[in-house]
Amino acid sequence: MPRRATLNTPTTQKYLSISEIRDNCVVLKDGTLRAVLLVSSINFALKSEDEQNAIVSSYVSFLNSIDAPLQIVIHSRKLDLEKYLVEIKESEDGQENELLKLQTAEYRQYITDLVELGDIMTKRFYLVISYDPASDKRRGFWRRTGDVLSPTKVLGVSQKQFEQMHEVLFLRVDKMLSGLSSMGLRSTILDTQSLIELYYNIYNPVVSQTQKIEDISKLRLEEDR
Repeated sequence: MPRRATLNTPTTQKYLSISEIRDNCVVLKDGTLRAVLLVSSINFALKSEDEQNAIVSSYVSFLNSIDAPLQIVIHSRKLDLEKYLVEIKESEDGQENELLKLQTAEYRQYITDLVELGDIMTKRFYLVISYDPASDKRRGFWRRTGDVLSPTKVLGVSQKQFEQMHEVLFLRVDKMLSGLSSMGLRSTILDTQSLIELYYNIYNPVVSQTQKIEDISKLRLEEDR
């Protein structure tokens, strides 16, 4: 008989540093906030020498303008082409021209074989912007060490404190958006739903391939009933 979980059995959530996700930002258990930007990429090698010099110059200016901690995250994940293959199949079935129908079928088979040969990966680039009301410089070595060893310690944040911190955080976000734009990079702020999906995919890389999470707006509607 499988052992039943007791009240003292720790949950996975206990070991996560995330307290909640709301208002387009992540609230950590240490009382700090995080905002995440999805950033496009550019092919630097294909640029002319003048364009490369301009990009490097903009990048240097961007780095010099940073006055708060930043984290750059490159997330590799398997590209899901199932939906795309279904669309190709529907297009194939709707073709009245036999030649076009045959060519569509051959293309669908080509994509299918390509997927079966190996995992096709896609990379996404994220910029994580943080706000800590208490600067790390004011925290001693043992305090910072304790935070690492005990990441589950929760610091309460009132609604008023959250609103103030949220405002400062997104002033930094606006500054980062402007700096990225100067380098020719497109970026967008991940909203609450996108943040939930991102962390769900990161912490559940296998399960997320088959089990999708519900839209939070639908969950809220169900809760209101």
